[in-house]
Amino acid sequence: MKTKKILFLATSHDKMGETPDSTGIWLEELAAAYYIFKEAGAEMIMASPKGGSIPLDPRSQSILVITRNGKRFLKDPEAMDFLANSSVLEKVNGADFDLVFLTGGHGAMWDLADNKIAKQLLEIFNNANKLIGSVGHGAVGLLSLQNDKGELLIKGRQLTAFSDTEEESSGLSKVVPFLLEDRLALGGALYSKGESYVSYVVADGNIVTGQNPASSEGVARKLTSLLL
Repeated sequence: MKTKKILFLATSHDKMGETPDSTGIWLEELAAAYYIFKEAGAEMIMASPKGGSIPLDPRSQSILVITRNGKRFLKDPEAMDFLANSSVLEKVNGADFDLVFLTGGHGAMWDLADNKIAKQLLEIFNNANKLIGSVGHGAVGLLSLQNDKGELLIKGRQLTAFSDTEEESSGLSKVVPFLLEDRLALGGALYSKGESYVSYVVADGNIVTGQNPASSEGVARKLTSLLL
């Protein structure tokens, strides 16, 4: 069987709005999927708006929240090399991949929300009915996508993403540019959510979304089952 190729799409943004805090990708949302896809024998490539090293949200590495996947990733030279050497979005050809995975983290709210290159790339995947997965704030990359009829792709689709409740409990509802749950609903998505910080995965056709970091393994396993 031909090796499946998976594109990870990640943020390059490392500043938490107007605050002095840093942000970026959320470690678990990358690490869980990375190891599940790797163990399935897939070839993986990372891409981001600026290319190069992907910023890691410091909070996702704290002793209070880091997972076994995260600890393994940080000690894995091959994994850290993967994180440090992303391709620039403009140089990525969607036709080369079987699946795209939008990793979360608050950074995505600033540079993937209205990214024209990401939009074009993701629409190539959707128009070819290829799998699109996202977790947490990664779903922000779906907001502007259009289907082949020129309608918003999210309209009428069953989706989930980081909830307003989770944003409020993290103390960042006034820091992020907008609330993702609200924006998805405004675009016509049939948004649903589970309990805060508990795994919740929604699959609708070629799109599989997860609510939060705890959903990362569930999304990756569902995508793997659909891909292989």
